[in-house]
Amino acid sequence: MPKVSVIVPVYNVEKYIQKCLNSLVKQTLEDIEIIIINDGSKDNSFYIIKEFEKKYENKIKYFEKENGGSADARNQGILHATGDYIAFLDPDDYVELDIYEKMYNKAIEENSDIVECNFYWEYPNKNKIDNGKIYKNKKEMLIYTRVVPWNKLIKRNIIENNKIQFPKGLRYEDVEFTYKLIPYCENISFINENLVHYVQRKSSVSYSYNEETRDIFTILDNVIKYYKENNLYDEYKVELEYIYTRYLLCSSLMRITKIKNKKIKQQLIFETWKNLNEKFPYWKKNEILNKTKSLKNFYMKTINKNTYRIYCKIFSLVK
Repeated sequence: MPKVSVIVPVYNVEKYIQKCLNSLVKQTLEDIEIIIINDGSKDNSFYIIKEFEKKYENKIKYFEKENGGSADARNQGILHATGDYIAFLDPDDYVELDIYEKMYNKAIEENSDIVECNFYWEYPNKNKIDNGKIYKNKKEMLIYTRVVPWNKLIKRNIIENNKIQFPKGLRYEDVEFTYKLIPYCENISFINENLVHYVQRKSSVSYSYNEETRDIFTILDNVIKYYKENNLYDEYKVELEYIYTRYLLCSSLMRITKIKNKKIKQQLIFETWKNLNEKFPYWKKNEILNKTKSLKNFYMKTINKNTYRIYCKIFSLVK
């Protein structure tokens, strides 16, 4: 049984996949399996992958499926994983050659359910360091975690035993997966090193602003429903109210105001305010919002029915 299974969903990334796979096959942790799910690629990704598979047949497991999106491909990868721990890596990103040795050793040393590291935002001409908060407990992780799976090492049996999957056919699938995972992570560890290169490309889905931005409403509702169905909601209600508020009034709202179609933009601005105040009518009294000092919280506390319209207009003008 390998120590770590790294799942890589692939779709039309011929320009990036070689660098990604090179960073995996050369890992200092030798007891590793690399699970590649070709999600119906129509470019030369297949041929590049097959060359790696031929050369590193003892490390690479290759599977093909019809296109269903990265969430579906990752879920397929989980089914094939046999490692003690699971990691995810997007095919246009790459990692430091000792990332999984460091993360696995930390997991064994501290009996971790999840290990997280820092990363770089990699632009064509510069890198930006992204250093996260070190959490003391699950509630802090729920509030402050960076909701991406590729800077984390996760104990496989936690994912499997709790049947946690990425939601198929929706954007922001990382949000749902991460928030569903956190309540089961008793031991959380952190490596204060930048070990992942998060490559920024303008053709990425994360840089497209359209009606699919509405998916965040479904994603967050799925999370709340999951917590209620699994008797977790009462314990984490304050944290869920806070992150729901923060998503709708911060990152999601900023994306919405960048949508070019004015009709769709106005509709989603209306839905954002409506959803927030229907789901959490007393959000302005949230304990985290009012006790934790930050510019983001200060901004949210200034929002009411009137200032909301003003902020939306300002955001729409920001390039």
